[in-house]
Amino acid sequence: MRVSRLSRAIGAFILGITFALPAAAQEGSSLSRLVDQWIASPHGDYSSESFTHWNEDGAVPVNCAACHSGPGFSDFLGADGSAAGVVDHPAPINAPVDCAACHTSAAETLDTVSFPSGVTMSGLGSSAICSVCHQGRQSTDSVEAALEGKADDTVDPELGFLNIHYAASAATLMGSDARGGYQYPGKSYAGRFMHVPSANTCTTCHEPHTTEVATEGCVACHQGIEELSDIRTRHADFDGDGDTAEGIHGEIMTLHGILAERITAYAADVAGTPIIYDSHAYPYYFTDTDGDGTVDDGEAAYPNRYQSWTPRLLRAAYNYQVVAKDPGGYSHNPQYFLQLLYDSIEDLSAQLGVETGALTRP
Repeated sequence: MRVSRLSRAIGAFILGITFALPAAAQEGSSLSRLVDQWIASPHGDYSSESFTHWNEDGAVPVNCAACHSGPGFSDFLGADGSAAGVVDHPAPINAPVDCAACHTSAAETLDTVSFPSGVTMSGLGSSAICSVCHQGRQSTDSVEAALEGKADDTVDPELGFLNIHYAASAATLMGSDARGGYQYPGKSYAGRFMHVPSANTCTTCHEPHTTEVATEGCVACHQGIEELSDIRTRHADFDGDGDTAEGIHGEIMTLHGILAERITAYAADVAGTPIIYDSHAYPYYFTDTDGDGTVDDGEAAYPNRYQSWTPRLLRAAYNYQVVAKDPGGYSHNPQYFLQLLYDSIEDLSAQLGVETGALTRP
């Protein structure tokens, strides 16, 4: 299997060179090293669900092809001679994002990307390629559209959960500029997270071929840490636990847990139907049939999906998922995540009559 993958990878890499891989990259990089790095990365994993989900169908559908097939990505960029910004036909299965997908003139000159909110972000540079796929598929705008005209605390059987999708790190990074999370009316939110100039793009923080985080730059400034999650970029006690020494990741995770508790309480007490969450089973929220607060055998199944949504519950659950699906959010835009979580907790707590005085909004 490895020989087969290596052969395919080398072929893809050679094709990428043909499609204008810069001379400097050719001279400064070892072909075998880059191929091995790519094979070991999520983008090169032929067995990943990201690239095998549609195997039984024989093709990746148009609305998924741009990000779940290398040829589909080239189609979306117009690198195959088709119109840019749209996928024209289903894409091949088992075709991960390879060298030929990113090393084309269309990919390397890309600088502007449209996000699900309809906002177009320009000046993205090397982050543009990553932002095409790592932007999620929902936004404040789509949540608002789904809830328009509906009473906040009335169960509506027509409502279904709206899923941000996976690894929407570009939307997190852009914060309120892209509106990836649900932004409550009347609240202000952090925009694009501007780190130091040497760590301000996707490719300065992540090695492009392995996608691994380049930690050397982090520890140079954040000295004395053992894990990246120990880095603290804000100094208030946001989660109210009295610990201002923990990493900002810890603050976010505690608030995430509090939001989970409020969602559970609201679903049972206001919506009238207990709810449970399973991060690995679509559509993630299910009816807690026995009310024990845990996901039991058979409960995390589509026929048992949660169907007692109110607008207030859906907004909060959406933000819970936004944070859950970007595990690197504490570094991509910690203030934005803290704000989304606080506002969701505050909104549910007010309806439940629960105090939030110990929590702090950045």
